[in-house]
Amino acid sequence: MKGRALRLTVFGVVQGVGFRPFIYRLALKHGLSGWVKNAATGVEIHLETREPSGFAGFLEALERDKPPLARIEKVAERRTAFEGFKGFEVKPSQGGESFVFISPDISTCANCRRDIADPGDRRFRYPFTNCTDCGPRYTIVKKLPYDRPNTTMAAFRMCPDCSAEYHDPLDRRYHAQPIACPRCGPSISLREAGTGRSVPGGIDAAVRLIKKGKILAVKGIGGFHLVCDPLRPSAVDRLRKIKERRTKPLALMALDVKTVGRYARLAPVERQWLLSERRPIVLLKKKLDIAGIAPNLDEIGFMLPYTPLHYLLLEDLKLIVATSSNPKDSPIMKEDDESRDEPSRRKRTPGQSPGPRPPGIERLCDFVLGHDRPIEMRADDSVVKIVRNSPLFVRRARGYVPYPQKVPDALRAAESVLALGGELKDTVSVYKNGYVVTSQFLGDLDDYRNHLYFEETVRHLKKLFDVKPVCVVSDMHPDFHTTRYARKLGLPHLRVQHHHAHVLAALLEHGLPLGTKVLGVAWDGYGYGADGSAWGGEFLLADHFGFERFAHFEPVPLPGGDAAAKQPWRMAAAYLRQAGIAPLPRVGTLKNVEEKKIRGVREMMDRGIRSPLSTSCGRLFDAVAALTGIAPFENEFEAEAAMRLEAAASPPARSSYPYLMTASDEPHRVSFGETIRAVLADVRRGLPASRIAAKFQATLARLIVEVSQRARDKHGITTVVLCGGVFLNKKLLSQTSRALTDKGIKVLRPLYYSPNDESLSVGQIAYALAYLRSGRGFNP
Repeated sequence: MKGRALRLTVFGVVQGVGFRPFIYRLALKHGLSGWVKNAATGVEIHLETREPSGFAGFLEALERDKPPLARIEKVAERRTAFEGFKGFEVKPSQGGESFVFISPDISTCANCRRDIADPGDRRFRYPFTNCTDCGPRYTIVKKLPYDRPNTTMAAFRMCPDCSAEYHDPLDRRYHAQPIACPRCGPSISLREAGTGRSVPGGIDAAVRLIKKGKILAVKGIGGFHLVCDPLRPSAVDRLRKIKERRTKPLALMALDVKTVGRYARLAPVERQWLLSERRPIVLLKKKLDIAGIAPNLDEIGFMLPYTPLHYLLLEDLKLIVATSSNPKDSPIMKEDDESRDEPSRRKRTPGQSPGPRPPGIERLCDFVLGHDRPIEMRADDSVVKIVRNSPLFVRRARGYVPYPQKVPDALRAAESVLALGGELKDTVSVYKNGYVVTSQFLGDLDDYRNHLYFEETVRHLKKLFDVKPVCVVSDMHPDFHTTRYARKLGLPHLRVQHHHAHVLAALLEHGLPLGTKVLGVAWDGYGYGADGSAWGGEFLLADHFGFERFAHFEPVPLPGGDAAAKQPWRMAAAYLRQAGIAPLPRVGTLKNVEEKKIRGVREMMDRGIRSPLSTSCGRLFDAVAALTGIAPFENEFEAEAAMRLEAAASPPARSSYPYLMTASDEPHRVSFGETIRAVLADVRRGLPASRIAAKFQATLARLIVEVSQRARDKHGITTVVLCGGVFLNKKLLSQTSRALTDKGIKVLRPLYYSPNDESLSVGQIAYALAYLRSGRGFNP
């Protein structure tokens, strides 16, 4: 029979996941000849046969039997010339203009765990064991195609045994780019932080030190963890002092689910997320509290080991604190000495002092358990809650980045786009060829080191995916670092209103058709409004092209500006004043505030000095938390008072508080004066804070339902998007979603992105694509 040939290009997550050896085995199974290779746009396959059955069996199995980590987005087929290949081979990778997806970092697979536990295996207890099904990916790749010379493993020359595995298409380590063994791969080192003195004993010595109460910096996949024994209060207290973290929760890493179950309640779906190959931190309901780990909260964060090093550490320890090793508000550290030269790199005006030297890793710990495999791109651990059996991401990073998001066909554009996000909890997104790739969580850009991290990530994504953007997108705020950075790029610059971007992120993720109008409930602490004021309690009639304000909270002064977000009692004073309550009652947190401070705040508001108006929902939470006494005098971290109020709100309340909403002209205004008066009455009559918190959250859920019904009745809107940082409140989100669904209203929310400001860059991409599709062009 005359020979036939078929050329395939497979696009998707197909590099670094064992796809080429899978194709090799599949071709042999079906008696096909030809070749497979990595290319800059995916994986290319050339198939030849003389058999009547042709290629049908191969094509059917391509999707059905693909490797577990592979994701095929599309397969391009074309007939080509028959060349008469005698067998099937794996050809060297091809370079060129790149746009191929790279797998996120994946936790150690069961086979590799067996290898490190087997005394007869040459990788017995080797902490860098991996294969094509597991190990580092995104954090080690420098450029594509994903081949060893393009990763931080390039400097490690393979020994003959590793080389044999690497070049054998039937071996599970075939073209596993981080392949290593004790003979040729990275190695562990333990040293005393203060002196740099080498300490013998490696991992076993590190375990003994942790048991003695020492704090260790342990280098992992995306950076260092600070590790200590969570059951030694003195070690936890000292760690908190070092990190300047008095109350912010610390993450725990447990050997197994059984250990987790001693301290937290686990639903089946939460167990699945803990055990998933991506290994996020999962926030779970406390069963047995551990002092100092998550004070004043009802949830505790657990993750399971995701590298061989973690498994070896936890064999004996079972449970450790594993929090990112960074100075307060700075990015996670990825190398021992990366911050030592930082002041010299920072731009300074003539005569300006370089300032204090940022701490190196040795200033954060007693000992350093490091290794010599460089980290190309740092990444924190991902953090997730489970709400109504679906994920609610608090932080999206390791294990999920740089997984691509397909855009709806109606939004596809030929041009590439760069979106820079906001200012706090920032991410960066790039768009190319129908897909959005979003960076890991980058932190707050008002910290200089985070801004360097931001710039590093922009360069990395543009280089990795060969993105040449035709425009850049940022928030509307004129003074955000991202806005100023966008101006410097010399590209057409689009600006998207903060809360509109929140709504658009969900529209893009859920694939809503272009022009679909929804009611966006965008609640957070702050966003620059279209009128230049501070927004944060918004109901927007929105589609991809724009929005109208359907309703919003009544503006309330922020006495002291930014200080009002840090000291919840200030917002209690503001809301009490707005409600016409005078003199200021000394209840809750207000009992501990000096009289002169209260007078100063009142005078500020009366005279309109440093008291900008805001519709912020986050500040309303602060006010109620302060009135009940749940809030601290000063928040150590963003939303601390709101998180405490959420934790206290148990069980769900059947009753709620009154509020007022204007009935006629849009936008409707929602006043919480009646709410505050009712909360104060409950406080004065001694109702437990837990009941007040639950009634308050029921009030907000009832408000959303009422506004949603008005939008349906007046505008025919049947879909509501819940977005913004307030909807990290698991109880409010669940209660609201259930109530809306009961009324026949469809509810959308971010699923694989956080509802907080991490999703802004995704929404900005959606706006830019709609803009490009509209054909409006750019102003010169």
